[in-house]
Amino acid sequence: MKTIGLLAGIGRLPVEFARAASGMGFTVIAVGLLPDVEPELAKAANRYHAIGAGELGRIIATLKEEGVEEVTMIGKVTKELMFSSATPLDDRMRRLLAGLVDRSDDTIMLAFVRELAGEGIGVLDQTAFIRALMSAPGVLTRRPPTAAEEADMDFGLRMAKEIGALDIGQTVVVKNRAVLAVEAIEGTDACIRRGGQLGRGGAVVAKVAKPDQDLRFDVPTVGIDTVRAMIEGGAAALVIEAGRTLLVDRSKVVALADENDIAIVAR
Repeated sequence: MKTIGLLAGIGRLPVEFARAASGMGFTVIAVGLLPDVEPELAKAANRYHAIGAGELGRIIATLKEEGVEEVTMIGKVTKELMFSSATPLDDRMRRLLAGLVDRSDDTIMLAFVRELAGEGIGVLDQTAFIRALMSAPGVLTRRPPTAAEEADMDFGLRMAKEIGALDIGQTVVVKNRAVLAVEAIEGTDACIRRGGQLGRGGAVVAKVAKPDQDLRFDVPTVGIDTVRAMIEGGAAALVIEAGRTLLVDRSKVVALADENDIAIVAR
């Protein structure tokens, strides 16, 4: 039986991946990088290790001890961790960060990929085992978007592609074809709450893949927390890219959106 590694952040995706890979006959070695990793992951994986995101040396040593030659990185690990004194960094992680030309998402992740490759560990496409979570085109909710929301979706998708090309983020919040919030280091949910509150109701959220999206990391994902953030911020509609966005717990996402009169469209 082939062994596959899973470097897991927050959210349901690591659990979905572990279940899918196990169902295909793989032995799944999961490394939980944060205290808030789904507790269910320890049961879904064959073996589970809790190691801090900043402990690069220990992460690599554990993967090698487990005989892992290929790994997938899935789940939310916000970049702000690298700027927090509460996140312990080992010497190897400090050296990696010190050698970067900048600390943009792609720069950090590509350096991490190279570090793993130097140890004989390849990084797989995040979607390789969970392509079924990619949404097909169409209106996903009971309520379709209004004409005004459609216009904001068109505008939002264009703006999100621009910030994606700059490797700033993947999400924008817009209203009346004006940008209210742009995702940066705070992550999608905080961006949605901030933008929705600034819009005072009726804002539209657009989330896209980067123009040159590397499928080994940071594939755009939406789930129940995305909709909860929209409810908190008073946002009215969400547009995602069909075939390029992972939709986790679709039935729950759509049900919660319907309960709150939120429109979700995959373009």
